[in-house]
Amino acid sequence: MTGSPALRVAYVLGTASGGTARHAGLLAEGCRRAGLAVLAAGPDASRAAFAAGAASLPGAAGAPAGRIAYHRADITARPRPVRDLAALAALRGLLRRAGPDVVHAHGLRAGAFAAAALLPSRRSRRPALVVTVHNAPPEGRAARAVYRGLELACARRADLLLCASADLAAGLRRRARGQVTEFDVPAPPAPPPTAAAVTRARAALGPPGRPAVLAVGRLAEQKGLDTLLAAARCWQDRVPVPVLAIAGEGPLAAGLASVAGRTGVDLALLGQRDDVPALLAAADVIAVPSRWEARSLVVQEAMRAGRPIVASRVGGIPALTGEDAAILVPPGDPGQLAAAVLAVLDDPGRAARLAAAARDRAAALPGPDAAVAAILAAYRACRPGR
Repeated sequence: MTGSPALRVAYVLGTASGGTARHAGLLAEGCRRAGLAVLAAGPDASRAAFAAGAASLPGAAGAPAGRIAYHRADITARPRPVRDLAALAALRGLLRRAGPDVVHAHGLRAGAFAAAALLPSRRSRRPALVVTVHNAPPEGRAARAVYRGLELACARRADLLLCASADLAAGLRRRARGQVTEFDVPAPPAPPPTAAAVTRARAALGPPGRPAVLAVGRLAEQKGLDTLLAAARCWQDRVPVPVLAIAGEGPLAAGLASVAGRTGVDLALLGQRDDVPALLAAADVIAVPSRWEARSLVVQEAMRAGRPIVASRVGGIPALTGEDAAILVPPGDPGQLAAAVLAVLDDPGRAARLAAAARDRAAALPGPDAAVAAILAAYRACRPGR
C-alpha cells in the first residue's frame, strides 16, 4: 500500500553450504529491490556466499554495493555451548533492535537459533518466523537425533516452513504448527562461458582425447562420491580411459585421493573452482551420485549448460529432470551408475537427446524472479497483524 511502512525482513544463516547462503542472498537482494528493509545475520563463513547470491540476481551488477547490512552471529554447524550462547545473545539483541516483521532462517540450526532468539519477546507482536529447510537428515544415529531435535523446534515455532523438495515437506507436515509448502531454489543465473574459458576448463579436466566425467559438489558423504569412484573402476580397461574429475572441497578429499590411488582410478581433484559453468560445458557427462539432494543446483546448472546428466533418483532430482533430461539410477549402486555413464559415452545420439532435453527442461524451470515474487507473497501473507 502506498505510504505504508516498508516490510522489514531479517535473514538468519548458519554455517551454510555455498548454495544455501547464495539462495538467501538472492532472495534478500530481490526483497531489497522491491522496497523491503532487509538485513542479514550469520557467521563470517557464510558472508561471501550470501553476497555472491545477492550479486547474482539479474541486473545486480549496477546496483549500489553494501545495501544489505550483514551482522555477525556465529551460528556454527556443530553445537559449541559457549559460542552458541554468545551467538544467541548477539542474534537476540540484533532482532530486538531491528524490530523485523519477518525473520527468515535458512537451515534447521539457524531456524532453531531464530526461534530461541525471538522468545521471550517484549514486543506486543512477535515477528513471523519463516524457516527454509534445505537438507534431509544426515547419516549417523547421533547426527540424525540432533537433526530431529532441530526439526521439532522449528516445526513447533515457525509460522511457515518452506521445503526444498516434496519429501522434506511430507515429513514436516506431521509435526508443523504452521504452514508447510515446497519452495523452488533456483540456481543463480550465470552468463554462458566463453569459448576460451571452456578450452581452459577442458585442459583442467584431463588430457585431450579422453572422455571427461565430471562431478561438482562438497566432498562429503551425502554426495555419494565413494559410489562414483567405485563406478569408475568399471571403465578403467577402456581405451581411451575416461577421466574422472571432481570439483569441490570437503572433508573427504584425502580419502577419495587415497582410494583412487589404491584402486588405480584416474581421478582429478580440482578443488574449489570459480569456473564451474565452463567445467560443465567442457565435460562429456555430468555425474550426480548423491545419496540425497533437494533442488540440486549442479543439476540445474548442468541442464542449463545442455549437458548429459547421470544422477541418483533421490529427493528433488526427479522433479527437476523428469524422465527425459537425465538418466536416473538408484543411489549407492556403482554398477548401475557406471552402466549409465558408459551408455552416454557409447551412444552419441542418446547423449545429444539428453543434452537437448536438459536444455529445454532448464528453460522451463522457475527462475530467480519467480522465487523472489513467491517469497514476497509469502512474507506478506504471514506477517503479524495481517
